[in-house]
Amino acid sequence: MDIHILEMPLDYGANRHGSDMGPSAMRLAGLKEKIQQLGHNITRSFSPIEFRPQEYEEIYDEKAKYLPLIVKACNNLAQSVKEAINKNAFPLVLGGDHSIALGTIAGLSSEYRKKNLRFGVVYIDAHGDFNTCETTLTGNIHGMCLAASCGYGIKPLTELFEKETKVDSELVFYIGLRDVDPKERELMHKAKVKTLTMADIDRIGFTESVKQLIKFIKTKTDVVHVSVDMDVIDPMFAPGVGIPLPGGLTYREILLLMEELAKTNKVKSAEIVEVNPVLDVRNQTAAMAVEIVGRLLGGTIY
Repeated sequence: MDIHILEMPLDYGANRHGSDMGPSAMRLAGLKEKIQQLGHNITRSFSPIEFRPQEYEEIYDEKAKYLPLIVKACNNLAQSVKEAINKNAFPLVLGGDHSIALGTIAGLSSEYRKKNLRFGVVYIDAHGDFNTCETTLTGNIHGMCLAASCGYGIKPLTELFEKETKVDSELVFYIGLRDVDPKERELMHKAKVKTLTMADIDRIGFTESVKQLIKFIKTKTDVVHVSVDMDVIDPMFAPGVGIPLPGGLTYREILLLMEELAKTNKVKSAEIVEVNPVLDVRNQTAAMAVEIVGRLLGGTIY
């Protein structure tokens, strides 16, 4: 498989600095070597846009911080992702904070809409990222990216790259949720996204949870994008994230999940976000991100 690695060292969408160094940390943890060991070709590896540090830029709007900068960056990313799909390559996007999902999903949607494919998103995250400017508690756009991709929110985000809604909210499946704002929860219910919270996983078991996800993918979608926020993992295993929360997925669970997703043969793109080396311990979160990519691209223990 041809892999296009798109590095997006963007941290404008979050409060905490450090995720802009995530792509570099994953490189140092052996990402390219892992991909090549699995027999894949890295045909491109680059950043679609250059960034200045967050502290040099203006916030612009307290309800949508750094909006023009994020829109510009995500438009460039969307074009690069679209080109990768058009060349039958696998776009692997490395963040940065989760606001980059706006660009990734927009680029995928543009190409899949032309092909009339049912495009689904598997969102593996502790947070919903389903706020709007009306519901946000922080004004951070990394908490609005999936809502905007589903058509909820302000026009600069919902109409990013192309005016059409990027993904049908009923083809969004969350796994690992454990921190959702009250009004965000209301909007998620209205949008009819599918969810498996950590409480659901504890209640029915991880194996059954994965079965439900795989059944959804096989019956509802033609092609799937997997978006992994490293804070979905318990900070015992992944301390280097912007918003660490106890009670997340274990090391074994996240790798098994990636293996099962790979077996569907419907995953055609992925992004790994919120690796924060400033908060990490001996780069272990970046190393874990590399293992996640490896399993998603077909790696197994035996």
